[in-house]
Amino acid sequence: MAILKSYGVRLRESTPQFPRPNLCDNYKRRNVKWRSPQAAVIPNFHLPMRSFEVKNRTSADDIKSLRLITAIKTPYLPDGRFDLEAYDDLMHMQIENGAEAVIVGGTTGEGQLMSWDEHIMLIGHTVNCFGGSIKVIGNTGSNSTREAIHATEQGFAVGMHAALHINPYYGKTSLDGLISHFDSVLPMGPTIIYNVPSRTGQDIPPHVINNVAQSPNLAGIKECVGNDRIEQYTGNGIVVWSGNDDQCHDARWSHGATGVISVTSNLVPGLMRELMFGGKNPSLNAKLLPLIKWLFQEPNPVGLNTALAQLGVVRPVFRLPYVPLPLEKRVEFVNLVKEIGRENFVGKNDVQVLDDDDFILVGRY
Repeated sequence: MAILKSYGVRLRESTPQFPRPNLCDNYKRRNVKWRSPQAAVIPNFHLPMRSFEVKNRTSADDIKSLRLITAIKTPYLPDGRFDLEAYDDLMHMQIENGAEAVIVGGTTGEGQLMSWDEHIMLIGHTVNCFGGSIKVIGNTGSNSTREAIHATEQGFAVGMHAALHINPYYGKTSLDGLISHFDSVLPMGPTIIYNVPSRTGQDIPPHVINNVAQSPNLAGIKECVGNDRIEQYTGNGIVVWSGNDDQCHDARWSHGATGVISVTSNLVPGLMRELMFGGKNPSLNAKLLPLIKWLFQEPNPVGLNTALAQLGVVRPVFRLPYVPLPLEKRVEFVNLVKEIGRENFVGKNDVQVLDDDDFILVGRY
């Protein structure tokens, strides 16, 4: 019994003693004006994982001069993995027909359906095989700043020439948050900021762009709001690419845009190059508008995936949730190809109307 009492005394003595709160102190704390803990934000705590040998291969000025940039399609094998042979053929067609750069893993390339391993692998493959002939711009943006930083570090490490960054979507942030997000990735290398409110649910206003434009790594803006916004930027010396194929001719020749980041150039790269390099050409623009309208009748890349499959340059494989356009729309595409001229489209096979059963929809890959 004496042993138990002794143990109890030692236990009480070893119990930590905390000071009782002073009610007066609590009152003072409640009435002190709250201030943002800015000292807790240490933006340079982690040194950037970058190589100047890689970064210095291309400057922001090299990117600023590009006029035709194709948002390249990612083709698939029947099990949903990348079809690199078909991808390489698409890349050769872009280079041969005058595209100056490609966006890898963008919306058109279905980066949103890729794992980051797939994403960085495809950027590295494109650089390794084609980086000497065409500029490779990797879509390493994310609505998570942490992911955007990590993916951009990896993209530049495997040799991409520039990064494409979108503003955080769905979990939207404030305008100050947008600036902080872009400031976190701009130091890594040449960067294009992509503004597409119809997808992100939030416009990137000129105030934000004018702020981040102080970085020497900002190559320019891919702008989808319209030509009035484009002219607002170009009048202030900021490089802009039109993100709307149906407006890119006027953007280029009447509103000061440097060029276009195009979906349609996956199909007719030669004609899109002529549209960007050959001076005002309203007749060619009018010739292409029905095709562009057809491509975007459903959210991109549904139309493009359907078209490339019917041209026989990719397998008719779709990663869900994308599905092909219905039969009547597939017939319309065949007629458009005939009107514009099969020789203007990529590939050598005759265009054909595919049946529903010809398509493979993959949910697990």
